[in-house]
Order: sequence, then structure tokens, then C-alpha cells
Amino acid sequence: MASRRLALNLSQGLRKGASFARTSRLTRGLATPASPVGKVETTTLKNGLTVATNYSPWSQTSTVGMWIDAGSRAETDETNGTAHFLEHLAFKGTSNRTQQQLELEIENMGGHLNAYTSRENTVYFAKAFNSDVPQCVDILADILQNSKLEEAAIERERDVILRESEEVEKQMEEVVFDHLHATAFQHQPLGRTILGPRQNIRDITRTELVNYIKTNYTADRMVLVGAGGVPHDKLVELAEKYFAGLPSHGPQNQAYLLSKQKADFIGSDVRVRDDQIPTANIAIAVEGVSWNDDDYYTALVTQAIVGNYDKALGNAPHQGSKLSGFVHKHDLANSFMSFSTSYSDTGLWGIYLVTDKLTRVDDLVHFALREWMRLSSNVSDSEVERAKAQLKASILLSLDGTTAVAEDIGRQLITTGRHASPAEIERLIDHISAKDVMEFASRKLWDQDVAVSAVGSIDALFDYQRLRNTMKPKF
Repeated sequence: MASRRLALNLSQGLRKGASFARTSRLTRGLATPASPVGKVETTTLKNGLTVATNYSPWSQTSTVGMWIDAGSRAETDETNGTAHFLEHLAFKGTSNRTQQQLELEIENMGGHLNAYTSRENTVYFAKAFNSDVPQCVDILADILQNSKLEEAAIERERDVILRESEEVEKQMEEVVFDHLHATAFQHQPLGRTILGPRQNIRDITRTELVNYIKTNYTADRMVLVGAGGVPHDKLVELAEKYFAGLPSHGPQNQAYLLSKQKADFIGSDVRVRDDQIPTANIAIAVEGVSWNDDDYYTALVTQAIVGNYDKALGNAPHQGSKLSGFVHKHDLANSFMSFSTSYSDTGLWGIYLVTDKLTRVDDLVHFALREWMRLSSNVSDSEVERAKAQLKASILLSLDGTTAVAEDIGRQLITTGRHASPAEIERLIDHISAKDVMEFASRKLWDQDVAVSAVGSIDALFDYQRLRNTMKPKF
């Protein structure tokens, strides 16, 4: 899963699927420069498919991929898990290539083919030498449009995904955040998990998989992205050759309509007490901001002010934020991380706390929420400048390599409809002031409902109403 730390929103939390990769030494000139995101060119084909590129003439490799505006949110309760299931089956053979042929083709070009599913997106991408880009686009088009979805392959992957589900259930952070979504967006598509319940994984049929493709794998919901040494005109030419047959629109069935309804944030909590777990693992969130919200970068700066903390790190006493200093001084937590997760119409802004000081859980939560409340009225310029510097560095460091650049372009275009360059983002962040942060905190944090997810030894955690009362303290 992608990190939920400072750059969380730059690459969403993801379920990795099957992938093929071959480790090989790529010969390159000694002075080959790394290219950050420069000018992004876009073209829309007649069927509505968007093609976007960031061309770097010095790059010897390219990443090409298809970003699809459909994930687990586009499912129903009965079909939850379908998008992730399809991601696995994409590599199991098409009407033109067997699984063995597909694997050999990728291996022989020394390339890398992968896919992932999130709540709102599904992505298939390949990385290879520039000369192999046409072959990569051919393969992507084949697995997206001609997957055989054979019954034998479905049954094999069913077992694989069930084992993956078991592994996810052992990862405490994954469990806590899945519960957080489930309680914050109760009985809504956004509240469902990406893998789906185990019963669904056992019951998903080929018909449901085919219907998901017909509904969601359509040109108006897809962006073909190229980053590296692939010229824009070349990728447009390949797109017209291999994707011209994509349907422009899919049927607007119940699942589609539900996925486009605004998600309602519900103040609530879910607790799974297990005293066999030696730590208390707690996520607390208010309703955050969407990708398009004017407060998007203000939310990230505010999150960075709260900061992160890990007692195991050597710099633990000096991690910058006031909360990390307080927590370390009083030995309240093993770690914490603030997060700001965005979706198309809403988000979650909060903090994830882990502690083995079980008799002091209430202190940890209390002072974390008090830090939130402080942001409404008392934020220094130095705090804001530190947070802005960290955020800008995080954004630039996340754009290292053609795959990261392609991810940035695809994610922005599929979620907002446009691409903001690093320079534009930097200007937006630079304009954020301490006053902006305090106004954001006053609107989004002060006296707002919270969603709480807690797992482990949580007997000492306050009841919900007391937590809610902390959101409007009497200083």
C-alpha cells in the first residue's frame, strides 16, 4: 500500500496486483538527465479517449499506462471486489495471447507490466525501452479489451485473492483504515473495501466481471498516459490504432449512478477490541477535501503542521511538529502520522496513532485533538513555512522517474480533468499563510463530527461523545 504520510494524496493508497518484471542493466549515457514533469500535451480522440504525454527527448525509457475512472466505488454491495478481481485476471491471457506468451513478451523486452486498484481508479501500466513502446501499447490494449476471463483462471485467482485478503487482514494499518472508511461512509460505495468481503470473492462470476468492463472500461472514463521518450504524436497514433474501437460511453446502470452520488460523511466510530494485540491502533478523521477543492493544498499544509512521529527513528525528538515533540517528551506513542486523503467529492483528514502505553491512550488522543484545536487560533508563520517546505519537497521527490511522472499526470487528469505542473503547485503552496491554515482549521476541524476506527488493546479509549466534546474545548 502506498504511504499515507505527507505525499499520501500524490499517489493513492493501492492494492498491488500481479506483475511481470525482469531485472536487467539498462545501458545509458553517463550524462542522461532526469526530467521532471515539463509540458504536458493532451489530445482527445473521436471516441472521447484522452491521450496525455510528457515527452523527454533525453530519456531512453518510457512508461505508458491507462488510468481508468473506476475502482471499488463503481461496484455494488453484491459485486464489491470485482475491480480488483479483474486486475488479477488481466494478466491471465487474452484472445490473442496466452498467459505464457504474455509473460515471455514482457520478459524478452526487459520490461515491466503492472496494475493496481484503488477506491476510485484502476491503472494498468508498462515500462520499457522507447523502441518497445508500440509493443507495450499493443499489450495494454489487448489485456484491456480482449481478456478471455476463462473459468479456470477465475477459479485460480479466487484462491490467490482469498490468500491476499488474509495477508491484508494481518496488516494493522490496512485494517484500521478500511474500518475508518466503513464507518465514515456507512452504507455507501466509498465505504466498501477494495478487495471486497470474502464471500463476494468466493461468489463473483464471469458475468459480473464482463458487465463491469462494459460499464466502466469506456473511452470517456479512460486516459492513456506516456512519460519519457515517447513523443506525443507517436502515442496519439498508437492510441488511434489500438483504442479507436473503445465504446464512447457505458450504460448508466445503478452501480454507475451510485458511484457518482456525493458521499455523506457520518460522525461515528467502530471499535474492535482484542487484548491479544499489544498495541492500541486508532485512526481519527474529520471530513476532508476533494481533489478539486480550493482548500486541497491548505489541507496538506495543515496536515504537515501536525506532522508524523516514529519513536524508532534516530531523529524522533527533532521531527519538527509540536505534537511530535510533546508525544516524545511524555512517551505517549510508538508512532503517529497525519493524513489527508482526497476523493472526487470528499475526503478524510486525520491522524493515525499507535501506542503500547495502554494506560495512557486517553492522554494521547486528548492531546492529539487539542493540537487540532490549536490550529484554529494559534499557528505561527515558522510552522507554516516548515510545512510548506516539506510539502514542496515531498511533491518534487515523488516525481522521480517516468513511472512516477506518468502516475502524476494520469491521476490528475482522471480526477480533476487538468494537469497542474510542479511550478504551478509550488506557487499555490507558497501563497498559503498562517491565516489560511487557521481559517481552514476553524471550518473543517473546530466543533466538527469525527469518525473513529480503533483496533487492539483499546479499553482505555474515550467513548465517542467524550471524543466529540474534545472537538470544541473550553480553553
